[in-house]
Amino acid sequence: MHPRLALLMLLPPLMWAGNAVVGRLMVGLVPPLQLNLLRWTLALLILLPLGWHALRTAEQRAALWVRRGPLAILGLLGVGAYNALQYLALTTSTPLNVTLIAASSPLWMLSIGALFYRQRPGPPALVSAACSLAGVLLVLSQGDLARLSEIAFVPGDLMMIGAIISWCFYSWMLSRPPVALQTGLPKPSEDWAGFLLVQALFGIGWAALSACAEAVLAPAAIEWSPGVIAAIVFTALGPSLIAYRSWGIGVAQAGPAMAALFGNLTPLFAGLMQGALLGQWPQAYHLMAFGLIVGGIGLSSIKGDR
Repeated sequence: MHPRLALLMLLPPLMWAGNAVVGRLMVGLVPPLQLNLLRWTLALLILLPLGWHALRTAEQRAALWVRRGPLAILGLLGVGAYNALQYLALTTSTPLNVTLIAASSPLWMLSIGALFYRQRPGPPALVSAACSLAGVLLVLSQGDLARLSEIAFVPGDLMMIGAIISWCFYSWMLSRPPVALQTGLPKPSEDWAGFLLVQALFGIGWAALSACAEAVLAPAAIEWSPGVIAAIVFTALGPSLIAYRSWGIGVAQAGPAMAALFGNLTPLFAGLMQGALLGQWPQAYHLMAFGLIVGGIGLSSIKGDR
């Protein structure tokens, strides 16, 4: 692999790990659902000049409006639910736990595919899912599997599982779009900015609704400071735009299996950042969980190549 491509594929896990750590740092400074709204509002403003051509003509706008129902669901899953639940999870869980639980997505992806899309998983996929599940169980039991029968979930862990389920439905909706979304949308491989702009436009309403509900049910003021502003700018630029674009290039040039290997470096980066910035260094069971998750993806991809 060319070093430039490898460096490019390191950017998404770095951005995603940074997003988890920033979300944790913002606890008590910015309410989580307001943070999600601010992130996507700024991302939307940045995307407008980059992807405006996707909305340039009346015909394009009419085509999107006709598809408003499925697009609203797509925006809810990808923008309104996943990120909001992740920031909520970080109020009671750690960045490392959150990213390790997120690495269990193969398990949920296979389950949703089998239940809702009649996609039967093959042996390589089952190996990956089993390793992911074992890694998550290690995290939840804190390395003592005998404690599983007594385990009490931290609310943030459950919220992150909800976030991952939302992301998996979102991913399947992109992979197997309903008939209404099979035409009339920008192609992510050809127009990443327009594609993301359309999702952000239909998702920002959900983010605003949840932020308003939060303001009513759990009112809290934003503690504005240069650090808070920098954090919001990072969440809009890094995980929302840089990671998305780098991931798309990596998948196109190296393939989804290799991209998945790089993507599962997120817990490692999150653990290092969490230790350096929050003083919460990874424990042995975290490293074992990380090894299981990455090993499962690697074994799966090797079998898949054969």
